[in-house]
Amino acid sequence: MSVQPQSFSSLEQNTESENHSSSSQSWTIEDSEQTYQIQGWGDPYFSINRAGHITVSPQGDRGTSLDLYELVTALRKRNIGLPILIRFPEILADRVERLYACFDRAISRYNYQGSYRGVFPIKCNQHRHLVESLVKCGTPHQLGLEVGSKPELMIALATLNPLQISEKEAQSSLLICNGYKDREYIETALLSRRLGYETILVVEQLEELELIQAISEELAIYPAIGIRAKLGTRGTGRWGSSTGDRAKFGLTIWQILQAVETLKSYNKLDCLQLLHFHIGSQVSSIRVIKEAIREAAQIYVELTNLGANLNYLDVGGGLAVDYDGSKTQKNNASKNYNMQNYANDIVAEVKEACDQAEIKVPTLISESGRAIASHQGVLIFDVLGSNEPPVTPPPVIEEEEHLIIRNLWETYALINEENYQEYYHDAIQFKQEAISLFNFSYLSLKERARAEQLYWACCAKVFEIIKHQETINEELQSIANILTSIYYINLSIFQSAPDHWAIDQLFPIMPIHRLNEPPSKRAILADLTCDSDGKISQFINPKGQKPKDFLELHPLDNNQPYYLGMFLVGAYQEIMGNLHNLFGDTNVVHIRTHGKGYKIEQLVRGDTITEVLAQTQYSSEELLENLRRHTEQALEKNLISLAESRRLLNNYQQGLANYTYLKANDQESCIP
Repeated sequence: MSVQPQSFSSLEQNTESENHSSSSQSWTIEDSEQTYQIQGWGDPYFSINRAGHITVSPQGDRGTSLDLYELVTALRKRNIGLPILIRFPEILADRVERLYACFDRAISRYNYQGSYRGVFPIKCNQHRHLVESLVKCGTPHQLGLEVGSKPELMIALATLNPLQISEKEAQSSLLICNGYKDREYIETALLSRRLGYETILVVEQLEELELIQAISEELAIYPAIGIRAKLGTRGTGRWGSSTGDRAKFGLTIWQILQAVETLKSYNKLDCLQLLHFHIGSQVSSIRVIKEAIREAAQIYVELTNLGANLNYLDVGGGLAVDYDGSKTQKNNASKNYNMQNYANDIVAEVKEACDQAEIKVPTLISESGRAIASHQGVLIFDVLGSNEPPVTPPPVIEEEEHLIIRNLWETYALINEENYQEYYHDAIQFKQEAISLFNFSYLSLKERARAEQLYWACCAKVFEIIKHQETINEELQSIANILTSIYYINLSIFQSAPDHWAIDQLFPIMPIHRLNEPPSKRAILADLTCDSDGKISQFINPKGQKPKDFLELHPLDNNQPYYLGMFLVGAYQEIMGNLHNLFGDTNVVHIRTHGKGYKIEQLVRGDTITEVLAQTQYSSEELLENLRRHTEQALEKNLISLAESRRLLNNYQQGLANYTYLKANDQESCIP
């Protein structure tokens, strides 16, 4: 007697169809907001409109909002191919304004008799158009720059105006010179003071003092010197080692005292004008920041009492970005404070220390790069295809089927809410037995395929039971992983999100459209590179929970493109990207709003194949000539026709001028 399971599969399919229809009707924009936590990490710049598209408000709570999906569609009609990095200079300006406003409020609240001057660390993003935009929007606030190398110093001197005129006053532009220094670095920095810059050389090693002294004497330029202190306060997260005795940069307390004596011996103690410290990037806990400020403020007081002419206290970086929107310190992707808390604690701690010592408060400086630059960069890419779990309706089982197949069918048919864990174990055992039988020739290839098909059906049935449960044991959690789809994305993780690959940095990722539809797929993302690390399999999770190992996405429609956005990527990612598999820089557009619309302020074309090959010392002309010789040899041997050789050479020549990324079927007209 044969078993006929079709009624089971039909019932299951009908139920699934009804559930999908019901879910589609009940799914709301608010459901998408909660699923992707956009209000947590995106406020006040990103939200979802009633059409189910992400909108961008570059000026925050004011100004024009742009439909991101419509913007991307318009860019593609201009033959700008995906992936595209979209920069919003107005977000950059808004971040600067918010930072200064927070310090202004804190200074007023605590009656602080000093001022605040921010500097942007160029290492965060050295790209010309971004730095120029930042200098332009930062000029009214007298925003300075921080450099850590000779190339960055060259950028700063040619980009930052020596004199900045704000509504209040005109001041020399602040230029903080960190990093290791040689004679050329120091000499250039000192000479820049002749142009009107307030250039401060921050000492990272005691040996630099002797060099600064010698060069300043030669040039007859009085230097402004800072000292970077290694604090005892420990940072948090992956950059916690930026402090302490084993920190890469800075001087210990004993070395600071030696520096003071050295400057005294040169009769230049009054050149010591700045105390600097850094407790690491992305500091998630406000407690750590407060402890570091308290320690640094006390060092500042003691150095002042020793006769140093200190005017500045540079608190370095560390102001974190809330990548997962949880507003907690449970992981490195968030923080338990806001920008105003940060400013309040810095101002209050420094004021208290200086008031107790009865000394003048310093001008406060911060080197906030991540907090300024992250939000302005949005990376848009398309999904090229997917690899779905091999779950299909169970096959019809005949009476004469192999016992292992009948056992798997019976297991599938009997799984319910009471026995699913036990029967899942049975399914695993039967699958392993099927593989063993196949290896010893007791099972045919078709029979093994039928066994595996039933195994996957068992997994899917168990998953339908457990996915609605609040807690799932670790063993059963693996079912969700094996039933996760793989979405192939037109992107290189190594080029566009290197921090995710290198240090497991989380970035918000979500569709930019179809957000009024239920995302019924669980997926991970696989990039274009031939590397098993080229994937994204960890995603932000609400409320500071550990990262999710899947992303909720929509089923693909072969007739429509599917666009995803990776947000908060404006800091570090562009400059740290590499050429793995020779995928180059992406297309970049700068979008500025005006009235009710927008304009493309800058378009920077992504790398062509010729350009990335040149970076690895290949000449496109020589390559083309080599291929031409190969085709001539093939023609002589009648291995290729003349028409085929001509087509091959034309494709090769055209390809050299093309974008390194792929064209989807509907992108044939898009050229870089």
